[in-house]
Amino acid sequence: MPEPVIRRAGPADAETLAELGLRTFAETFRHLYAANDFAAYTAKAYALDRIAADLADPASAMWLVEADGQAIGYALAGPCILPHAEVTPGCGELKRIYFTRDRQGGGIGRRLFGAVMGWLQADGPRAVWIGVWSGNHGALRFYEREGFVKAGEYDFLVGKTIDLEFILRRPAESFAAESSQSTARGHNFA
Repeated sequence: MPEPVIRRAGPADAETLAELGLRTFAETFRHLYAANDFAAYTAKAYALDRIAADLADPASAMWLVEADGQAIGYALAGPCILPHAEVTPGCGELKRIYFTRDRQGGGIGRRLFGAVMGWLQADGPRAVWIGVWSGNHGALRFYEREGFVKAGEYDFLVGKTIDLEFILRRPAESFAAESSQSTARGHNFA
C-alpha cells in the first residue's frame, strides 16, 4: 500500500477539509455530547466559510493527508489564541490535528505533527501551544513525549456543554536546542 501523502492545503481543498473536519470530530467526540450541543458547535467550527477563512489567512496553514485518493487526516496551525497570560503575538498554536478512525496509528500522525512543527519554527524558534480536552489521555501522552507541559486550563464550549481543556506549552528554547542538535547531526530540522 502506498505511503500517505502530506501536503499543504489550498483554497480548492475547503470543502474536503470541512467534510473531513466534521467526520473526524464526530468519530472522536460525538458520543460525549447531546445532539443539539454537537450540532451547534459543528455548524460553526466546520462551516465551509470558516474553513475557507482559515485557508485564506496568511498567518495560518492547513495540511491535508491523503491515501489512495482519499482524505484521511488534516492539521491547522497559526498564531496562538489560547487564553493564557504568557501567550504573546509571536507564539504559535497547533489548533487541530485529526485522522479518520480507520487511519489512526501507524506513524502518519507523527509525520504530520513534524510537518506542522517545522512550519511553526520556520522563521526561528518560538513557543508552541496546544489546547487538549482533559479526557483525551492518548493525545496528552503524545504531546508530553514531544516536550509539551501543562501550563493551564480553560473551559471549552461545545454547544452548552462545558469541557475542561488543558493548555499545553513547549518553549521556544526547546525547539532551538532540537534544531541545533539536528544541524550538528547533519539533519534538516524542518
